[in-house]
Amino acid sequence: MSSQLSGVLTALATPFASDGEIDEKALRRLVDRSIDGGVDGVVACGSTGEFAAMSAAERRHLVETVIDQAAGRVPVVAQTGALSTKEAVGLSRHAQAAGASVLMVVTPYYEPLTLDETLHYLRTVADAVDIPIMLYNLPGATGVNLSPDIVGRLAREVDNIQYIKDTSADMAQAGQLIHRHGDVISTFIGWDSLLLQAITEGAAGVMAGTANVMPAELVSIHRALRAGDLERARVEWARIYPLMDAIMSAPFIPAIKAALDAAGFPVGGPREPLLGLDAGTIARISSLVQALPQLSAAR
Repeated sequence: MSSQLSGVLTALATPFASDGEIDEKALRRLVDRSIDGGVDGVVACGSTGEFAAMSAAERRHLVETVIDQAAGRVPVVAQTGALSTKEAVGLSRHAQAAGASVLMVVTPYYEPLTLDETLHYLRTVADAVDIPIMLYNLPGATGVNLSPDIVGRLAREVDNIQYIKDTSADMAQAGQLIHRHGDVISTFIGWDSLLLQAITEGAAGVMAGTANVMPAELVSIHRALRAGDLERARVEWARIYPLMDAIMSAPFIPAIKAALDAAGFPVGGPREPLLGLDAGTIARISSLVQALPQLSAAR
């Protein structure tokens, strides 16, 4: 399957000002940081972007702002899943009208749905729009795992379901998606620390919150792998892995924001009920960022 969307996609963090409101100026700079780092697309209102802590109006504004700032330089993926089908359809239609390239749709994440309910929700949202859909498999939050064969069935039934972001952290499952159903759907891995394995296995790309912090580094590794230069990719991966591991081992959203702060790119703290990291974890992440001075230079 030839995929229009591929490579490294930044799951954008959402900067918040001291009053708790979205910091639009910092958001625009964050979009530029990723694009200047060479990423292949940016994602608005994903999990790293704290969409679940936002109102529908804030989500619409954020999507509009990211699309405006990207200005056609890279595709924008808008995450439009919601607790109700009605809201998901409304957000999806808005994002399409605003100029999103792809819609990413997570299944409702409070009341675990049956498989039939999940499939009905996804079909309804996909049928409400004309642009490509990326399924967002996030079983840790939704209580529902979209198995590779279910995903393949959906992609064969619904023309605009073309991508999946799999955040199961299960490379065996990812392998089945890639090798059993790669003719109808392109797989993005949503677990940052699996980048090396995923691209080597044949994934279309990765959607990474850590690309907020180190976009050029992840892009360089991806390019090396696509060029068949595994040795260079492994050397570069080993250089950034300590920071990657520290971020992935901590509460993810505040860890991304702590790393950006250490790189001289403050984006505020997470929105409550999420809290910031403890002092020891912040110090560890900060020291690892400082060990990669190019991260602070890429502003």
